[in-house]
Amino acid sequence: MMLRLGIDVGGTNTDAVLVDESGTVLTVHKAPTTAEPMDGISAAIAAVVTDADRDSIGQAMLGTTHSANAIIQRRGLGKVAVLRLAAPSSLAVVPGADWPVDLRRSVISAEAIVEGGYEYDGRVIADLDENAVRRFAVEAAGGADAIAVSCAFSPANYEHELRAGEIIGEELGDAFPVSLSHRVGTLGLLERENATMLNAALLGVARAVVDGLRGALVENGLDAAPYITQNDGTLMTASHALEMPVLSLGSGPTNSMRGACSLAGLADAIVVDVGGTSTDIGILVDGFPRESATAVHVGGVRTNFRMPDLISIGLGGGTIVRPSATDVEVGPDSVGYRVTEEALVCGGDTLTLSDVSVAGGRLDGFGDGMLVADLDASTVRGALAWVDEQITRGSERMKASRRPMRLLAVGGGAHLVPDAIPGTLEVIRPNHHAVANAYGAAIGEASGTVDRVYEYEASSREECLESARNGAQAAAVEAGADPEQVRITSVVEVPMTYIPGGRCRVQVKAAGPL
Repeated sequence: MMLRLGIDVGGTNTDAVLVDESGTVLTVHKAPTTAEPMDGISAAIAAVVTDADRDSIGQAMLGTTHSANAIIQRRGLGKVAVLRLAAPSSLAVVPGADWPVDLRRSVISAEAIVEGGYEYDGRVIADLDENAVRRFAVEAAGGADAIAVSCAFSPANYEHELRAGEIIGEELGDAFPVSLSHRVGTLGLLERENATMLNAALLGVARAVVDGLRGALVENGLDAAPYITQNDGTLMTASHALEMPVLSLGSGPTNSMRGACSLAGLADAIVVDVGGTSTDIGILVDGFPRESATAVHVGGVRTNFRMPDLISIGLGGGTIVRPSATDVEVGPDSVGYRVTEEALVCGGDTLTLSDVSVAGGRLDGFGDGMLVADLDASTVRGALAWVDEQITRGSERMKASRRPMRLLAVGGGAHLVPDAIPGTLEVIRPNHHAVANAYGAAIGEASGTVDRVYEYEASSREECLESARNGAQAAAVEAGADPEQVRITSVVEVPMTYIPGGRCRVQVKAAGPL
């Protein structure tokens, strides 16, 4: 029997689980995240494989905040030269025009807009200026760690992007990192370009994560295939993650949502994932997180790649509580992974929501409850009332209708979620809910998507949809899915009625077990 190892690194805790082929949890581990996250990963692996047959562990899945933190903290990002294939259109807005000034200065080393690109239906705007691409590659290479290439409507036709990539390879060698936008984002030139630039800037971070995971596995005597979790709750191979790190930016909450779904045996529910620093509220549709229908901002940058539809609140077990004479102030700052040292119940001197939860009877077995026995009752009531209001409001906002739904409370801070919430059928804390994120990583599947504009009148709707389905399934297999078990999980058609030719934007997603 082959076992799977799931690991999730959050801002507060590093969690690990070992599961068998049926998804049964064999061992779990939760510990505060270390200052050097890779040390915590290795320690977490060691903790869950101590009594296991190491030869039977065939796959290891990691969800991590490394990439998101690198963008938010402006740390470890590579220099990127940006090439847009769209002239003579789009000349008025330069690449990265809407980026925060500090991020733009630290990432973008050179930029150019050259002739090329397509209309929405794949017709050429202008022939690709190959000489300009060659000049840019040579001139920009000295100050860049990678090149990001974007092209007008490349999801409809990406031939110019592929050719530009070939030219850059001819000039700089095939090993020089190049990110092509049609592989990163969807329709919307500027957002897709932004996502591609971030992807190129994160290539070095991705290398450190993948090398760290591989090193931790070797250190623990494991010969397991490494995988990285994606924003949509599925997996990608380590080699794919080295090329597409931007696809892992929102993987933490989606791991928790997928884990909650499987642990509770539900396909549709609201999920409230409470960590040490923040709470993410999302919704499951057919077992997968609902994707955001709007542009997503990452570190102040507007993007359009796949991200879960989430509401994030500064509410967690380590959130600091400040009582006053008339009211109580909660957060948004948190002691994070230091909660086991700084919380009152642990002998510290900072009042946190974990202390309030212990005093209010929601949390047992954490620290010494006698240390908060004299905590002012009005402070406890006020803080818990604030928590209940925030979770109730966020849950209601996530619902698409007034129909009551079940709510799954997961994460190390799930004790903060009240037992009853208005507008929900019931609150469920499934077994192993504290490590739902690592469990979600362990049971992940590989996926593939197609998002492009089809002209139904050129052939037929059925032929176009079949082409999209085949493309999504092929992408899932390339990502590591079993060809015999790939299935279509969603098909979305958005008619473009304002454009002649019966054109329609088609989004198809396929997924399957590894």
